[in-house]
Amino acid sequence: MTRWDMPDDIACIVAPNPSPMTLRGTNSYLVGTTSLCVIDPGPDDPAHLDALLRAIGPRRISHIVVTHGHLDHSGLARQLSMRVRAPVLGFGPSGAGRSAAMRRRAAGGLADGGEGIDRAFHPDVILADGMELEGQGWSLRAIHTPGHMGNHLCLRLRDMLFTGDHAMGWASSLVSPPEGDVAAYMSSCIRLLAEGEVTLLPGHGDPVPDGAARIAALLRHRQERERQIRSALEDGPRDIASLVTTLYGAIAPDLRRSAGRNVLAHLIDLDERGLVLASPGPAEAATYALRR
Repeated sequence: MTRWDMPDDIACIVAPNPSPMTLRGTNSYLVGTTSLCVIDPGPDDPAHLDALLRAIGPRRISHIVVTHGHLDHSGLARQLSMRVRAPVLGFGPSGAGRSAAMRRRAAGGLADGGEGIDRAFHPDVILADGMELEGQGWSLRAIHTPGHMGNHLCLRLRDMLFTGDHAMGWASSLVSPPEGDVAAYMSSCIRLLAEGEVTLLPGHGDPVPDGAARIAALLRHRQERERQIRSALEDGPRDIASLVTTLYGAIAPDLRRSAGRNVLAHLIDLDERGLVLASPGPAEAATYALRR
């Protein structure tokens, strides 16, 4: 973590799971000095568990908070809970927090993109929007931020915001329906802007001191992506593969799949708003055209 000096009551342990989607790996945070909260225990990896236990040492863990149910954030939660005898908290299991539109799409057969959803994740304690957790010398406020995933939470600590995968400095978030929802993502960005000036502590990558500016940029990015998709469809019906080529150019092959899922999220939102027509219906293999 190089762009910002961590306060004495925050430690970051990076999991050994680097990839094009996780950068150096998942950031697991320890909040507090004596009685601690763990935010995002990370992937189910013995080396990472050992690293966390070394960093915790003899100190007590009062809470284990999972920002969302992807395996690279939640996979280690149950093992760590048993080792340190602390409850796991989260907004809910996989599928919690989905919009009515995404619930309808899932019921209609829309498949997820295989991004490592932790279907076994069930928190011991539901951490609802606006709830506060307190420990010795710290207080965290939960903010429900669906978009990347329906059960995604951010957590406010003083002038800092733990943002999981919602807002990062090095990349935009994957929004892959039906767990991902681009309309919800943009609404969550607008809500976070109301938090004012904050430093972002994301689930991957470095802290972002100018957090409000970064969130505003992420919102503009999604708005611009929608504009680009609609502009591309002005020339006639397109499938997702050709839209990815047009919108992303010479994207790395291992990122094309994720880019396609982001495009699908926008197309589903446009379909919900009656602006595009999908044939035979909104899916990865469909053809999309503007409604005239």
